[in-house]
Amino acid sequence: MLCFAVLLMNASALGDRFGRRQMFAAGIAVFITASAACALADSLGWLIVFRAIQGVGAALIMPLSVALLSTAFPPEQRAKAMGIFSGILGLAVLAGPVVGGAITEGVAWQWIFWINVPIGLFLLATLWSRIGESHGPNSALDLRGLLFATCGVLRLVWGLIRIASETWYSWEVILPLALGFIFMLMFVDWGFRTLNPMLPMRMFRSRSFSMGNAASFLLYTSLISALFFIAQYLQIAQGYSPMGAGLRMLPWTATVFVVAPVAGNLVKRIGEKPLVVCGLFMHSLGMFWIGLIAAPDTAYTAFIAPMIISGCGLSMAQPSTMSVVIGSVSPNEIGKASGVFNTLRQLGSLFGIAILAIVFTANGDYASAQSFTDGFVPAILASGVLSLIGALAGIRLPVTKRKIEMKLDDVTSVKPV
Repeated sequence: MLCFAVLLMNASALGDRFGRRQMFAAGIAVFITASAACALADSLGWLIVFRAIQGVGAALIMPLSVALLSTAFPPEQRAKAMGIFSGILGLAVLAGPVVGGAITEGVAWQWIFWINVPIGLFLLATLWSRIGESHGPNSALDLRGLLFATCGVLRLVWGLIRIASETWYSWEVILPLALGFIFMLMFVDWGFRTLNPMLPMRMFRSRSFSMGNAASFLLYTSLISALFFIAQYLQIAQGYSPMGAGLRMLPWTATVFVVAPVAGNLVKRIGEKPLVVCGLFMHSLGMFWIGLIAAPDTAYTAFIAPMIISGCGLSMAQPSTMSVVIGSVSPNEIGKASGVFNTLRQLGSLFGIAILAIVFTANGDYASAQSFTDGFVPAILASGVLSLIGALAGIRLPVTKRKIEMKLDDVTSVKPV
């Protein structure tokens, strides 16, 4: 998690400089090699080392996949492509508990890593013939910016992760968070003063870019934290196995897979803002509903409707936030925008888990099904509040004007507006 979050913006800078396809291929090679090493690890220490190396490969893959996809399509088709991409990404995130549970219980945990190898080899074999090379601005690497960003994100992520095992006001949490903020302020200051920064700060002057990233940050703050706690609720309070809990989260998976591509098409007609606001509001509604009915003896069927509502909302908001951020920058800055988007998304995931962990710990524990539910209810309600704040950020997005297409035989003359 540390390696992945810290290197996301750095990966975008390397892709812009040395070629996005080339660095994307390097990321896949590192990821599948580390996956095989994880499967062969004979101790927990080596497994952690190889997982860290996996994070390096993943950091190259995630932002560069968005950049390559964005440059492969013209602007009028980009929203649809992002919708399909978000649908597949959402399917992968939410299907993870199902697939992981099935492999762990049915085969062996090593096969969680082995399945990455043939997929990665297939991607490498087809990458050079199917994807063209692209670059960002041909400028030197901003080494000082890389240093400030790396140190800042490293300390922020470390502090957020430590909240899970320490009290939030302990020095092990406050000190790294404080240092992280200081380094990020240095990164911002350097971005304003240097001629060729890793991240041009003028990009944040765009309301679409800044509010789109804010909405995405809060979306993942709410989503991943909810996924984290609902999976535990189904096992600890309801008594399901890991695989059983994953299967019962399928309503989220199905809606994301079906609705996200449709939302990508709707972006061309009505713009991103309505989908972002409505989607985040629907997700918050689903979380509030779950929080109000959750109890150790609540029937699973009572959770299906709020899961579907939440899933539909996420399916609308995910591709729309990505579309508005990528669409707010020039083509040669897509890599940088993708790096910022993915970094904030990752930080949002960790921030959300940290916030909900604090709320949970203040109200409950893992001693029994009832005590877990006592902490789960306020935590999941907090997830709904975070999503609602994201919807408020979405309201600040500018309205995107769309062209109205008319058939020639429907009109006799059309005056330009």
